[in-house]
Amino acid sequence: MNSSDILLLPGWQNSGPGHWQTVWEQQRGCTRVEQHDWQRPLRGDWTARLQDEVLARPGPVMLAAHSLGCLLAAWWAAHSAEARRVVGALLVAPPQIERDDLRQAIPGWAPPARQRLPFASIVVASSDDPYASAAYAGQLAQDWGASLYSVGARGHVNAESGLGDWAEGWQLLQSLLPPARAGA
Repeated sequence: MNSSDILLLPGWQNSGPGHWQTVWEQQRGCTRVEQHDWQRPLRGDWTARLQDEVLARPGPVMLAAHSLGCLLAAWWAAHSAEARRVVGALLVAPPQIERDDLRQAIPGWAPPARQRLPFASIVVASSDDPYASAAYAGQLAQDWGASLYSVGARGHVNAESGLGDWAEGWQLLQSLLPPARAGA
């Protein structure tokens, strides 16, 4: 799989300099799904942009989502036949969107889709994420049929977490690739 077929799904306000998604885009050649409005995310608009990016590729894709991007991936997967083309998804620091402060800041995203995802996935959670408890992330992982991976106390697993290239995350994403067929 080409790195350009790894679609980066940033959260609210995008992923800026120093964020592992930005580093992966710049150094590994992954493709950021650009949204029309990073400040006022509309679930329908964001879902349509993800659909467009998947349709623009002839083969399978992988998703590397952060924060609100995780909820986008789950919502899109619940509504798109193209979800069958996803090989795997790394879902990092999903926000507890039903919390009053987040529901008001980012209207229209609660409740999140909670169906079992039709692709292999890993939810990455931090024990001190200010936007979601570890228990909430664990419940989403269970609902989505995803593995849960704890990174310890890493905040919102973003630029402020000081992860740089975040090799650990890259390895998690790569672990979702199906094993190569013998002789292929």
